[in-house]
Amino acid sequence: MKNSLIQNIPKAELHLHIEGSLEPALMMQLAKKHNVPLPYNSIEQIQAAYNFDNLQSFLDLYYLGAAVLQDEDDFYQLMIAYFKKCQEDNIKHCEIMFDPQTHTHRNIPFKVFMNGFKKAMNEAQETMGISSQLIMCFLRHLDEDDAIKTLEQAKPFLNMISTVGLDSSEAGNPPEKFQTVFKQAKTLGLNCVAHAGEEGPAEYIWSALNDLNVQRIDHGVRCVEDEILVEHLINTQMPLTVCPLSNIKLCVFDNMQQHNIISLLNKGMCVTVNADDPSYFGGYLNDNFYALDEALCLSDEQIKQLAINSFNASFLSDADKSKWIRKIQQF
Repeated sequence: MKNSLIQNIPKAELHLHIEGSLEPALMMQLAKKHNVPLPYNSIEQIQAAYNFDNLQSFLDLYYLGAAVLQDEDDFYQLMIAYFKKCQEDNIKHCEIMFDPQTHTHRNIPFKVFMNGFKKAMNEAQETMGISSQLIMCFLRHLDEDDAIKTLEQAKPFLNMISTVGLDSSEAGNPPEKFQTVFKQAKTLGLNCVAHAGEEGPAEYIWSALNDLNVQRIDHGVRCVEDEILVEHLINTQMPLTVCPLSNIKLCVFDNMQQHNIISLLNKGMCVTVNADDPSYFGGYLNDNFYALDEALCLSDEQIKQLAINSFNASFLSDADKSKWIRKIQQF
């Protein structure tokens, strides 16, 4: 019965890296198309390589996989494959992260990936009824000057970008490194989000809030290290876009029974469920819900609240948020 509720309830996804949805079969197909050498001879070997044990080993594989994305149709194929998963999982709205520096540093111009994304986003809206926005993420292991250059390159495409974010290696790369570029993004009318408090400590969440003035925290599960921070997140209803299967795969928690998302939900925090990099972390959005339910036995009300939170935490209009929340409440 609960699986039926999870399957059928409308949901929004707010923390999904499109490059991290590259499935092994598409990776092999595009590698063959572009004659890109991979250190794997089969889909099974790629799947075996997904048994990494920390964030950096995942990122090494992630950037290797991205090398097969080269022309506009590649980016369209990547994006439309994700939207088909959204349709299966009854996701009605998604805010999708992409890493332009991963592509521009390979001499792939902005227009190549943006045009591919746009074609898929328009198709998803028209044929699947799925609305979407793009979150342009800066790679935090690179310097801020590179992020500023990337924001400049993005200016002709700002009608397609709603938000800027901050991702990649968190340890040793605190949010305050990027104060200037986030301030510039704000002046351009862009929303701001940032990864914090997954690999990095609770102080990074404070930094994202105070130094970058973000409207959402991506991950944020280490907020529990700071009781004052927890109270602040509850009082301000600052959303956390939590990614349970990702957290287990990257050893943030040893197992799903230890995950703190439901205890945070029960405290009144605006937590949401998301898939992060689903191809690499073993599951799309509903798979994350199923894993949580299996480990922590979710109530119907908790499932509904997580779905409501996903729309409340989105950058949709108030009217659109209300429309979907009413539908959830009818379940």
